[in-house]
Amino acid sequence: MKFSIPSAAWPPGSPHPPSWRGVSGVTQTIERALAQAGLHAPPGLAQGVTQTIQRAFASAGLEGHASVPPAHATEDVVDVIAREILTPRPGAPDAGARAPVDDTVQPGQFVSRSHAGPAGTRAYKLYVPASRAAGEPMPLVVMLHGCKQTPDDFAAGTRMNELAERLGFLVAYPAQAGHANSSGCWNWFKPQDQGRDQGEPAVIAGITHEVAASHAVDRRRIFVAGLSAGAAMAVVLGETYPDLYAAVGAHSGLPYAAAHDLPSAFAAMKGGTGPLAGTPRRAASSNAVPTIVFHGDRDPTVDPCNGAQIVAQANTLAAANDPVDATLQARTEQGKAPGGRTFSRTTYTDARGQVRVEQWLLHGAGHAWSGGSARGSYTDPAGPDASAEMLRFFLSQERAGTA
Repeated sequence: MKFSIPSAAWPPGSPHPPSWRGVSGVTQTIERALAQAGLHAPPGLAQGVTQTIQRAFASAGLEGHASVPPAHATEDVVDVIAREILTPRPGAPDAGARAPVDDTVQPGQFVSRSHAGPAGTRAYKLYVPASRAAGEPMPLVVMLHGCKQTPDDFAAGTRMNELAERLGFLVAYPAQAGHANSSGCWNWFKPQDQGRDQGEPAVIAGITHEVAASHAVDRRRIFVAGLSAGAAMAVVLGETYPDLYAAVGAHSGLPYAAAHDLPSAFAAMKGGTGPLAGTPRRAASSNAVPTIVFHGDRDPTVDPCNGAQIVAQANTLAAANDPVDATLQARTEQGKAPGGRTFSRTTYTDARGQVRVEQWLLHGAGHAWSGGSARGSYTDPAGPDASAEMLRFFLSQERAGTA
C-alpha cells in the first residue's frame, strides 16, 4: 500500500481509514459499539460515516506498495506509516487486545484530564482522533513539553495532533505543575526524578498507564518524545521504563544522569558533563530502547554535545544487547529540507539490519522543534519535519513495549 502525503502539508481534520476491513466493516463496527452501549445510531449516521471514509480512501490513493524513504526525500517520509500503524503484528502480547473506551471523550476532541498517584498529581491533555475505530487498539505517543510551554502550545508547534488525526494514534501531553518548577520545566536533573517508581517518571508513567487503561491502546506501540527539558525527561523514561516505552524521541535534550542538581544542570546544558553522563546506570537488558535524536548545531541553550551523548548512551545499550554483534554500523547521509535547512542524518544499525539509533544534526539550527509550526513556541519551520520523522522511526522498530 502506498500512502504518500507531503510531511509539511498534512491538512488538519483529514481522517485516515482506521481499519483494513473496508468502509462497510467500519460502519458496522460503529453501529455494533453503539448497540452494545445501549445507544441507537441517529438517522443518517451510517451513510455519513461511509461517505467520509470513502472520501478518505479516495484522497489517500491506497495502492501500490510501501517503502521506507531515503533521508533526503522528506516529503515522502510517511509512506509506510499507515500500514505500520494499522496492521497488528502477530504474536506480541496485547497485540489485538480491546480496551474499554472512555465514552466521555468524543473522537476528534482534545480534552483535559488529571492523574493522581502515589508520586504526585499532574494535569494532562489527550487527543483522541476522529479516525479511530471503536475498540481497535492504536499506538500512543506521550509528548513532553519544554520549559515555559504548555500542552496546547506544544501540540500546536509540533502538529502532532494533525498527524494523529491523519494516521490514527492517541497523543497524551502531560503538563508540568507550577509548584514543581516555576519555569514549567520537567525536573530531569533531580536525583529523585531520575529513578523508576518515584518522582516525575512515576507520574508520567502513571499517566501513560491511565490512558492505556481507559482507551484502546496497542501496548506494544507506546512511545515518548520531548523538547529540551521534556526531551531530557523522555530519555529518563526510556532508561527507567524500558518495558513501557517502545522508543524515545529526544529533541534538543540531554543524556540520562547528566546532572544531580540545578548548578550541574546548567553546566551540562552549556557543554559540561555530569559524573554519569554517557554511562547509563541501567544494566544492559533485552529492553534497550531505540532512540531518535534531533539537535541544532547552533543551539545556544543546550549544547549540541548533549545530543551526541544521548546517542552514545543509546548505542551502548543497543550494542550490548545485540545477540550477534556488539558493534553497531554507522552510516551518515547529508540532506536538505524543503524549507532550506541542511542536516546530517546518521543511522546506527545492528547485525540484523535494524536501525536502533538515529541522529539528526541540524545545521545552523538553534533551540527549536525542527519543521514545527509558527503557531507554537520554539519552532523552526525551515527544518526537516521532526514529528513525521519520529513517527517514521517509532513505527519501524521490530521490538515493542509489552507493559
